[in-house]
Amino acid sequence: MSEHATLREATMTLRVNGQTALVTAMADTPLLLVLRNDLHLNGPKYGCGLGECGACTVIIDGVAARSCVFPLSGAEGREITTLEGIGSRDLPHPVQQAFIDEQAAQCGYCMNGMIMTAKALLDRNPHPSEVQIRNELSANLCRCGTHIEIMRAVLRAARQLP
Repeated sequence: MSEHATLREATMTLRVNGQTALVTAMADTPLLLVLRNDLHLNGPKYGCGLGECGACTVIIDGVAARSCVFPLSGAEGREITTLEGIGSRDLPHPVQQAFIDEQAAQCGYCMNGMIMTAKALLDRNPHPSEVQIRNELSANLCRCGTHIEIMRAVLRAARQLP
């Protein structure tokens, strides 16, 4: 794709949380901006904007991905899941419920990334070891230091899965 091609707006079809959405934006627009500004999904957070903190994590085709550095053009035709797509206030996903039960949230900055990364891990490995969980979550920053509660939450969610 030429440099000029990325500077033009294009209409793309996204599949987000099981729904189809048409969005018009530049191909190199970060997926995070489209999710938050165009689709009004506020689960993924803007943190560092560099793909370093994990606050913007979504699941794309089953893999945790940093949406602040993921270009919109790379998301077309793929299955995107945000925090809003895994559970609700009335029926939380087991990972979300485990985070509630273990009181793993303080400021909430890291929660989206921790929950989405944990869900992606548990989807491919329902019963990970503590070392596997630590490795998976190691690239997600937590400002409040609730790492112990987060570990307990992921272990609890793993125990609750079949």
